[in-house]
Amino acid sequence: MKVKKQKRHRKTVRFFTACFGFRQPYKVICDGTFVHHLIENGITPADQALSNTLAAPVKLFTTKCVIEELKRLGQSQSEALEAAHKLTVARCDHDKRKSADVCIMDIIGEKNSEHFFVATQDVDLRKKLQEVPGVPLIFGLRNALFLEPPSAFQRQFVKASEEGRSHMTESEYKMLKKRAKNLLETEQTRDSSNENEDLEDQKLEMQTVERKHNTTKGLGVKDRPQFKRKKAKGPNPLSCKKKKSSHNQSRVSGKGSEEGNDTVRSRSRKRKRSRVGKNAVQTES
Repeated sequence: MKVKKQKRHRKTVRFFTACFGFRQPYKVICDGTFVHHLIENGITPADQALSNTLAAPVKLFTTKCVIEELKRLGQSQSEALEAAHKLTVARCDHDKRKSADVCIMDIIGEKNSEHFFVATQDVDLRKKLQEVPGVPLIFGLRNALFLEPPSAFQRQFVKASEEGRSHMTESEYKMLKKRAKNLLETEQTRDSSNENEDLEDQKLEMQTVERKHNTTKGLGVKDRPQFKRKKAKGPNPLSCKKKKSSHNQSRVSGKGSEEGNDTVRSRSRKRKRSRVGKNAVQTES
């Protein structure tokens, strides 16, 4: 049960810190009923008990009206009065002393700009403060302290404020419209100035071209390109093989044909000796 209570308290504290800007150390304003409850149930030291409840360091406050009310209650509230004197006194600006609940309501105001946690045992005061956005409430039950979850009104207020922030107000819309109009005017003036500059540049270029043409025409000089184009070069003649001439080839072929004819002639002119004549000479001898 204790773990669930701590989780619920941390969730409530995160709600108020995220939606209403509460920051550590948290400021807790206490009335006489809450101080009396702490003393009756032995919840001391009070700052340590409240810091355990909120899981963060705290500063305890009260008001002059609360102290005056405890004084009027007499001897029965003497211990509570001594404990209240030890707390920091918040400024209430009341010339005539008022009741504690009225004084705390005046300090909280409509939006709780000082970001106070209110610790009280007064049920009517807690109901009134539930209708004020951004007011977390603390109360005691026997020897335990509890932090009330945000009321339905406070949740609805946060939801409506988030929806309102997502839409533009009339003043923001007028400001945006005016800014867009100024941007359009500046762009138009810039475009017109750029066009004028372009026209002036074109005129200057035309004038320079005409002057150059007139000077070259008067001097009789033809316009020539400043740089000659590089032509493709042929192969290196030293790295190329020499071509064989057709005259040498014909001469070589002619010699070859003559040699072939001589061999044919030599072979055809060779005389064959007949063996018959040789045998006849041998017989005669």
